[in-house]
Amino acid sequence: MNASNDRPTRLVQRVVIIHGYEAAPDANWFPWLQGALEAEGIGVTVVPLPAPDAPKAAAWENAVSAALGVPDERTAIVAHSLGVVTALRVLAALPEPWELGGLVLVAGFTGPLDALPELDGYLATDVDVERIARNIGGRTVIRSETDPFVPPAASDDLARRLGAQLQVHPGAGHFMAEDGVATLPAVLDLLRLP
Repeated sequence: MNASNDRPTRLVQRVVIIHGYEAAPDANWFPWLQGALEAEGIGVTVVPLPAPDAPKAAAWENAVSAALGVPDERTAIVAHSLGVVTALRVLAALPEPWELGGLVLVAGFTGPLDALPELDGYLATDVDVERIARNIGGRTVIRSETDPFVPPAASDDLARRLGAQLQVHPGAGHFMAEDGVATLPAVLDLLRLP
């Protein structure tokens, strides 16, 4: 993915997928994406986050950091919901210099959510996304106007702060299986060569 935020120009070789709150590696569209990427010869790690129903920031960040290691221009992160905040925090903690080829954030946000007050403690600290954006090639935020948890304005603000492309998927809810989202071809397209 290139720095001008257009379509990818280099082949992504490794993708780290980070699920969200009350999810798992085998939930929603994650297994579909893993299979589709692996069929194209791309290495995939879907990070199993500890205690997904009662997330602790340090434990989640440690799990993502261990799976990510040192990213490079051929590495991409795909994160969903609370996994977005976690991924951004892990990137912000990396020692400079570092580079990430691509970042696709689905139902992304960084601050507390009225619909999920139980996550207020996890979300008490914001992330300096403006600072890390310069180290990331292609950046895309995907959202729906029908998300019951993440207001469109929260995803729009994240896209603005990251200097990211914004994609709106009508009627996709929170991009979960119960919303009818078992595949997400737009994410796969963002990780492919043009």
